[in-house]
Amino acid sequence: MPPSQGSAHPLRLLGVYAVLLAVIYALVFFAGDHSPTPKLGIDLQGGTRVTLTARTPDGSKPSQDSLRRAQTIIENRVNGLGVSGSEVVIDGDNLVITVPGDDGGQAKALATTAKLYIRPVLSAVPAVGGKASSQTSGTAGTATPGTVPDTTQLNPDGAVPTQPAPTTEATPTTESAPAAESTPQPRVFPAQAPTSPPAPPGGLTPQEQAKKEIADAKATRQSADPAVQQAAIAAMDCNKSDPLAGNDDPNLPLVTCSTDGKEIFLLDKSRIDGQEIKNATSGLNQQQARHEVNLEFKSGGSDAWASLTGEYINKRVAFVLDSKVVSAPVVQSGPQQGGRTTISGSFTAASAKELANTLKYGSLPLSFQTSEAETVSATLGLSSLRAGLLAGAIGLAVVLLYCLLYYRMLGFLAGFSLIASGVAVYGIIVLLGRWIGFTLDLAGIAGLIIGIGLTADSFVVFFERIKDEMREGRSFRSAVPRGWQRAQRTNLSGKTVSLIASVVLYILAAGQVKGFAFTLGITTVLDVIVLYLVTAPLMMLASRSSFWAKPSVNGLGAIQEVARERRAGEALVKETAR
Repeated sequence: MPPSQGSAHPLRLLGVYAVLLAVIYALVFFAGDHSPTPKLGIDLQGGTRVTLTARTPDGSKPSQDSLRRAQTIIENRVNGLGVSGSEVVIDGDNLVITVPGDDGGQAKALATTAKLYIRPVLSAVPAVGGKASSQTSGTAGTATPGTVPDTTQLNPDGAVPTQPAPTTEATPTTESAPAAESTPQPRVFPAQAPTSPPAPPGGLTPQEQAKKEIADAKATRQSADPAVQQAAIAAMDCNKSDPLAGNDDPNLPLVTCSTDGKEIFLLDKSRIDGQEIKNATSGLNQQQARHEVNLEFKSGGSDAWASLTGEYINKRVAFVLDSKVVSAPVVQSGPQQGGRTTISGSFTAASAKELANTLKYGSLPLSFQTSEAETVSATLGLSSLRAGLLAGAIGLAVVLLYCLLYYRMLGFLAGFSLIASGVAVYGIIVLLGRWIGFTLDLAGIAGLIIGIGLTADSFVVFFERIKDEMREGRSFRSAVPRGWQRAQRTNLSGKTVSLIASVVLYILAAGQVKGFAFTLGITTVLDVIVLYLVTAPLMMLASRSSFWAKPSVNGLGAIQEVARERRAGEALVKETAR
């Protein structure tokens, strides 16, 4: 039997939707990493989220340009560390680093990134219990008896020292690891709950108190007066947090600690900014059987490096990150021309790579402090994922049950539309995770569940409009297209309001609320597409079927009875009027 007039139109619409699904899943399975798994947030797969708050020397608000530059540099460092699935995003005046998995130490390494300078070492003393010992260095760049100098060395690129300088070698029993191997500077990390700072004295705001602490630290630790410098060395405590971190003046001397807290340095003013480092790599020197870090400077830094190494042969220069010394090697020869040099010492493969990445990506336009840290175990993340999926399944089952009880077999059409919508949403979320880094978290799952309710609401509006038409005496076949015309306006108005709310919430919200707004917006848009390409065509086809027209199937027998009674009443009124 040939299809009735107009039946090709609903079939074409269903075909368009089938083609859209085919395109989506072709991209899922045959493009990118070919994985059909969506990208999950740390609250679903476990991981660490660290929020870094920018600090400026004068306590002013950081510029967006500085934040974007900092974001780019930290992202580069993430890639250099090989951290898979990590993200660095700007959230207001903060940077949020997300590291999936169980290794919170990766987030710790990322959180230490700040400003990098290269400063000559004027003197250095060992730190005992975080404080300077009674011994002081008498010669710039060399260690006095009783001190343990940094055993790293600076050589021209490709050069192999015939024998180490006597002042840079320590006995095996007292040798210290290079600063690159030491633990990063103290911060609040994911394993620790951030503590609330004590109330500032004198009624100062936190910003004013921070500005005062920075100014006080500069007055003592960056003084050009030798007497003040010695007093600052004696008072230095490497175990305490550093208010000067990342806010030192590169044009003044600096008293500071090594990152492991084992040495206190008096450093000269900065000679080279870390942004002059073009590249830094680590590798194994086959001839010497040791790991080394290879540095390459930009053109401006190349000349400054040649001048610095020419002045400080057999003396130490310090690489200062976030106002702490990460490495202070001895210059073996100079001047070192060509803008290339090698740092050698007691490196492991991991510590050499870490130092190389620190030197390559460490120089940021801002310094940061950790204001919030969150760690979710993989087990808790899996439990959250199961809970979210269970909630979604229960919500879908309840909606389907309601539709079946209230609309009989028409409820199956609603269920088919929900499944078609869900399949499309899943594929789109997978693709968005690849293309824009969208991660599905618990808030996003909540948005999807609410989207199920909004989709069901579209069916209810459509079906009730069909009932209204049938109450007026129309058949099921004629009531469906007329009800669709009336339902369109109502559904589009409701979806527009939902979409506007989602957009506004996404723009104004921060953090995980954005995920909720994003998924709610996706389901709202897709609901309109499914309504036009799936639900309406299915109902048009059902209206032309004698099977679906049966009251026992569509559940509209009571409505038809009301229509008959109404027509009978109207006929009786007309007969009486005669």
